[in-house]
Amino acid sequence: MISGETSVYGILGHPVAHTLSPAMHNAAFRHLGINAVYVPFAVQNLAQAVQGLRGLNIRGASITIPFKEEIISLLDEVDLQARVIGAVNTVINHDGRLWGTNTDWQGALAALEEHTEVAGRHVLVLGAGGAGRAIVFALRQAGAQVTLVDLEENKARSLALEFGAVCVTLDKAVLSPAEILINATPVGMAPQDKVIPLPPDNLKQFEIVMDIVYEPRQTRLLTEAAARGCRGINGLQMLVHQGARQFELFTGHPAPLEIMRQAALFD
Repeated sequence: MISGETSVYGILGHPVAHTLSPAMHNAAFRHLGINAVYVPFAVQNLAQAVQGLRGLNIRGASITIPFKEEIISLLDEVDLQARVIGAVNTVINHDGRLWGTNTDWQGALAALEEHTEVAGRHVLVLGAGGAGRAIVFALRQAGAQVTLVDLEENKARSLALEFGAVCVTLDKAVLSPAEILINATPVGMAPQDKVIPLPPDNLKQFEIVMDIVYEPRQTRLLTEAAARGCRGINGLQMLVHQGARQFELFTGHPAPLEIMRQAALFD
């Protein structure tokens, strides 16, 4: 029962109609008996939304597309890892003072490490936006070699230089000797759900293909990869792991990972 003592959390993004984060977090609150609720906020103006976090005493928020980089300048404090990554996906409200961090990198690494050792592997990452930055950071922290591709070549080149990765153009991506492919772009999510970021026949070189898009669960990229013998990792796995870390930051309680996973699977 929601009351005047219920703590409110949410997700800021646009669009957010598809998000599974409310299902995950609310299931975790119920499981642990925490008087809290998590709701989606479809944001039109980020600066006003951030002021709303303070004014309404929203206790914490997830940040998603397209605001992970833009929000940094609007916060009171951002931790070192998020500053290095250049993107924030988690905000905690400490009595009106907003602190930002990033759990995407932890979620991506945890999802990948459920399937393979990361150290020493060569990974091709598509996308140099907020999620791509977090993933490249995670891979380099774990000791992987990274090749990076983005349609905005200057953005990709800058990120590669920051994190010690190699930047190539999209037409040269298929020449990379990478064994793992990670799609860190929105390509594959509606309205681009029929689109694939690489030609299907180029997928057979990869042992593992990971897609951070989680709606649809089985993107065209993963379908085409499976048809060519690749192991697939869908975006739900990264979402659950990064959400679990967020939950721990929000509440101070260990996250019920399997409860969150099941809530996301069956929402």
